[in-house]
Amino acid sequence: MTRYLIIVSGFVSVGVYGQDASNIQKDTTVKILSEVTVSASRTRESLLRSPVSIQKAGEQYFRMSAAPSFYDALEHLQGVQLITPSLGFKVLNARGFANTTNVRFAQLVDGMDVASPHIGGPIANALGPSDLDVTNVEILPGVASALYGMNTVNGLANISTKNPFTSEGLSIQQKTALTHLSDANSAVKAYTETSIRWAKVISPKLAFKINGTFNQGYDWVANDHRELNGQANASTGLLGKDNPARDPLSSYGNESSDRRTISLGGRNYVVARTGYDEKDVVDYDLRNIKADAGIYYQLKPGMTLTYLYHIALLDNVYQRANRFRLEDYLVQQHGIQFQSSSLQLKVYLNRENTGNSYNLRSMAENIDRNYKPDNQWYADYTAAFNTATGAGATVADAHRQGRVAADAGRPLPGTEAFSNSLTKLAQINNWDIGAALKVKASFIHAEGQVDLTQDLLSSLKEKAGLQILVGSDHRTYIIEPDGNYFINPEAGKEYTNIHYAKTGGFVSVTKTLLNGELKLGAILRGDKNDYFDLMITPRFTAVYSPVNTQHFRASYQSGYRYPSIFEAYSNVNSGGVKRVGGLPAMSQGIFEKAWLASSITTFQQAVLTDVNSAGLTQNQAIEKNKGLLKKNPYTYIKAEHVKSMEIGYKGIFDDGRFFIDAEAYLNKYKNFIAQANMNVPNTGVADSIPYALYNKSKQSPYRMWTNSQTEVNNYGGSLGLTYTEKGYVANANVTYAKLKMSDKEDGLEDGFNTPSWTLNVSLAKERILKHAGAGISWKWQSSYYWQSFLVNGDVDAYSTVEAQVTYLFDKINCKAKLGASNLLNKYYYSFLGGPSIGGMYYLTVTYGIR
Repeated sequence: MTRYLIIVSGFVSVGVYGQDASNIQKDTTVKILSEVTVSASRTRESLLRSPVSIQKAGEQYFRMSAAPSFYDALEHLQGVQLITPSLGFKVLNARGFANTTNVRFAQLVDGMDVASPHIGGPIANALGPSDLDVTNVEILPGVASALYGMNTVNGLANISTKNPFTSEGLSIQQKTALTHLSDANSAVKAYTETSIRWAKVISPKLAFKINGTFNQGYDWVANDHRELNGQANASTGLLGKDNPARDPLSSYGNESSDRRTISLGGRNYVVARTGYDEKDVVDYDLRNIKADAGIYYQLKPGMTLTYLYHIALLDNVYQRANRFRLEDYLVQQHGIQFQSSSLQLKVYLNRENTGNSYNLRSMAENIDRNYKPDNQWYADYTAAFNTATGAGATVADAHRQGRVAADAGRPLPGTEAFSNSLTKLAQINNWDIGAALKVKASFIHAEGQVDLTQDLLSSLKEKAGLQILVGSDHRTYIIEPDGNYFINPEAGKEYTNIHYAKTGGFVSVTKTLLNGELKLGAILRGDKNDYFDLMITPRFTAVYSPVNTQHFRASYQSGYRYPSIFEAYSNVNSGGVKRVGGLPAMSQGIFEKAWLASSITTFQQAVLTDVNSAGLTQNQAIEKNKGLLKKNPYTYIKAEHVKSMEIGYKGIFDDGRFFIDAEAYLNKYKNFIAQANMNVPNTGVADSIPYALYNKSKQSPYRMWTNSQTEVNNYGGSLGLTYTEKGYVANANVTYAKLKMSDKEDGLEDGFNTPSWTLNVSLAKERILKHAGAGISWKWQSSYYWQSFLVNGDVDAYSTVEAQVTYLFDKINCKAKLGASNLLNKYYYSFLGGPSIGGMYYLTVTYGIR
């Protein structure tokens, strides 16, 4: 029994690599037996008896992983999905509804949220620890709102760092890699990362640690030229390269707001401005300078006061509805924590300054407009087209000649004029004429929890098997209006700071029965936001453990998500479309007067076809097709809601060598927070509305934050198998996720954006020879449908191989790891609109192993 309890404590979480039990010494045994989970219940608890699904990866797992970093290694955990908008911006998710800024999945470091305030989620691990300082990561796939409140309807990751009292000394790591091998878009590039950690115990009560990391490289390139507007001129037979309204995916400045319907030679044509490829308007140089420091003071044994500071300055690419270059982007966190056996208190402040960041789409379209306004460009295009057809040119050739003439004087990438225009527009904080992203925002978060049965009511724990935990938290966002992205909606206070706050609390009761074999739990949480009614979030759990090696669990819980500050308060012009937050203070009067943009597009296309193919006049075609127009049915934003049921099992067999982790879940969502495109005509006269909605100059387009009217079910499960023998660890896990739409589907529900099947297989041993070890892993995921405001379409299935060999120089406390991610260098897209991802071939040398 002792042998397999030791092993399972080390391996229970998705193949956390471990040791042969015969080599485990007494002190190691004690350490492994103390392995607990805190994220699933906010208290110390055996991983095996966790009331909900949880995956835990420890230091051995990261050492044996072939991934370039601990953060990349999380992708191979059971039930976890990772998408890559940038080499420096990766997004974790679980159980569906993924996107490139996942506000449904929280990421904590030492229990503190590291989200960038206005983005609503973390910038990957930009503000997190380096490989040298991470000790373990706990991931809860699924709803965690009852304990953690906002932004955890899909789960959370809690990254724990090393305590200087127990991990003292100097560590240095140098990582050097090659990327972009055989990349048609780039020459081979170098990637480097240097990390240092120093921890010192000054006295039995006082210790500190300092970490610093500097990395730089060249980002993955987005150069996908699949066509998004291929049928715009189908009624005139202009398709493919002959289509004057072409809109390649990774090209900007030719989107819907950069197109017009113009009459040429008695026919109507949709014509787009020329635009620029993404690689023309973005600097793909990648940089992240980050540091953190911690001061730990032990008031007495088991009672610690800690101050933590994190700072990061970064350059990479970020994606929301558009793609952005983040440049000189500064994020910081100050935190104070008090922790004892029964009481935990935290207060922390997150701040961000977007620096010299800019919107790639706005940059491209305003470089075009900066040299020639739209009206002049289309006039030049029309004149050249007419001249060409008068000289006998075909329609397709006349369109090409029209574009050449209209583009005369257009700045070309690589020229001084182009560079000067890019530099100028990157500082203009108005997306109608510039591209700058100038946001300063912060939030302050305070929380506390007390275990009433640890000290105050200890007799209840001992005699009745009860544990009672109570906690509360408060968060206030502080937004500094910039005149473009955010504006205070209160009249006369447009540039006064906006405050957006939420307060919540919970009570958790756990009861053991049947001589400890059955553990029941109930949590009741309440949250109140400034703009929303009180939300009640319950969780009920049961764990049955007939023997120490077999554990069955079931749970029911619900969760809410309040709108992020961008969803609530945005007020930005983007490509001629104004994106407005869904709060009544921001959107009063728009919902009531608007018409659905999708119906306007259908209406305009029908008019175009009737003019070009049926010989109708424009007015006749408008009257014929005005019934296609649909009034906007959406209204002010509400909180998002999910109900979740889950069952699970953890079992140990074969004298501790074989471990099974299985789970299945069913989620029901409603009130998805989503965006809807709608236009407001500039007339209130009913008979004039169809004519205004056919003419772009007589309507105002909006992209409004609102809620989907669709109720959505998604379900799935995962199975993980781990086998250990003589130090070898073999792991396989498979995850299934499925979306089931209701009959009331309205198309506004957020994209599921999740493969139906994901499979991970790995084999590793820390010491195959005396000083050498190795590991290899394989990942495969099925194709899936990607839905976003940038692009909809199928993401191809892909598989990747990762491998590493490690050599340990024990005498000098050093190791070298030679490895590769995407070893076979098969370029793939993790989602549409993002970059093509190739292989990374790295050598990591670490001194001061602890």
